[in-house]
Amino acid sequence: MQTKAATIPSALLTRLVRGRAALDVLLVISATVVIALAAQVAIPLPFSPVPLTLQPLAVLLVGVTLGSVRGAAAAALYLLEGFSGLPVFALGHGGPMWLAGPTAGYLLSYPCAAWVAGWVSERGWGSTTLRAVAGMLVALGVIYLGGFSWLAVLSGSHAAWIGGVRPFILADIVKVAIGASLLPQMQRLIAKI
Repeated sequence: MQTKAATIPSALLTRLVRGRAALDVLLVISATVVIALAAQVAIPLPFSPVPLTLQPLAVLLVGVTLGSVRGAAAAALYLLEGFSGLPVFALGHGGPMWLAGPTAGYLLSYPCAAWVAGWVSERGWGSTTLRAVAGMLVALGVIYLGGFSWLAVLSGSHAAWIGGVRPFILADIVKVAIGASLLPQMQRLIAKI
């Protein structure tokens, strides 16, 4: 009985959305909504130009769940949405200026980070919690590298470390642990579609 119930959404989606390409587009667009919603869970930090958000968690989960290509496509589409002026960036911001401001390095790293997260997931790194955490930490490193590099250009490497990396390490470790624990459920959900 549970098997039949699990196939109903899949059958409905197949009926509503013809072809694999259309389903992929639907998944990518849905993933941009997840990233945009996670961006709205933001806490401005008085000592940093970068707010504490759930975006990194969303980007990593999108990557490991959808895989490298669809994950990177979702993160790139999210950036395009924000660039066009939609209020999808942290705290409801949008527009091209946000891709040149202090948070630009983090934002622009998202497609690459989602691709890395998807790539390690496609190679079975999600098979154990330890491997999932390791893979997600590698992808998180891509986000840190992008954010730190851009902030270092704007304000120097010491200020970039103090205001753009160090305050986020503990919170991001918690986000990775949450993401690794959600990974098996997310992968099963997508596999049913």
